[in-house]
Amino acid sequence: MADAGAGEPRPAAGDPHPLDAPALSSLTGPHAHFAERRGRILRYPVDVTPWTAHPDAPDAQDWADLAALAGPGGTIGLNTLREEPPEGWEILQRVAGVQLVDESVVPEPDAEAVRLGPADVPEMLDLVERTRPGPFLPRTVELGTYLGIRRGGALVAMAGERLHPPGWTEISAVCTDESVRGQGLAGRLVRAVAYGIRERGETPFLHTSAANTRAIRLYEALGFRLRAHPEFLSLRAPATLPPPEEGPQGRAAVTGTALR
Repeated sequence: MADAGAGEPRPAAGDPHPLDAPALSSLTGPHAHFAERRGRILRYPVDVTPWTAHPDAPDAQDWADLAALAGPGGTIGLNTLREEPPEGWEILQRVAGVQLVDESVVPEPDAEAVRLGPADVPEMLDLVERTRPGPFLPRTVELGTYLGIRRGGALVAMAGERLHPPGWTEISAVCTDESVRGQGLAGRLVRAVAYGIRERGETPFLHTSAANTRAIRLYEALGFRLRAHPEFLSLRAPATLPPPEEGPQGRAAVTGTALR
């Protein structure tokens, strides 16, 4: 097991940090088997998670590829765009976020926590609908380990793993039912999920809304520290797809830096 508080893994000099573009790092790394790709755009399947990997400054063909993946009038999730989307795109939601990384979390397993799997998805979706922790879809459970706590047979709290850049794992879907809030279940589950991540020699990290001050206080109390301020966007693609690009076809192979 990695030492508690060992600190974040350091990229080699000159290399981009994997958490600067965590979806790209995941989809070209441990989660490559989930990747759907068109040109320089990669994304997870729409029933897994909305995360999409895209260049920092998408060009016209990148936007065309995003539109093709979304479908006419479809929605797609982006993060931290450097410029506004082109004409025809509609911003449905824009959320200021925070990214926090494990600095001094004390991980420990939890005797009451149970492993959740595909058979538990209906209950997990119901808990998410009641608590609104962020996107959790029918196949999100496939991304990693999810743990839950039951009371009277009912699922009342859960947390699990989502993005997986090399050397890192995101803790996500942290939620507790209103009937059991104030009992410390969220903190216990975060530490339990962090225990499994540390056992693999990886470092936990988190995303949440910058407006979710209650969650941020909890995570900081557990030993996470603020690293970055990403912005999360949901966009609707144009109702009519642009014509395909003329001329030479194909893009350079996507690597850890190809989309920058």
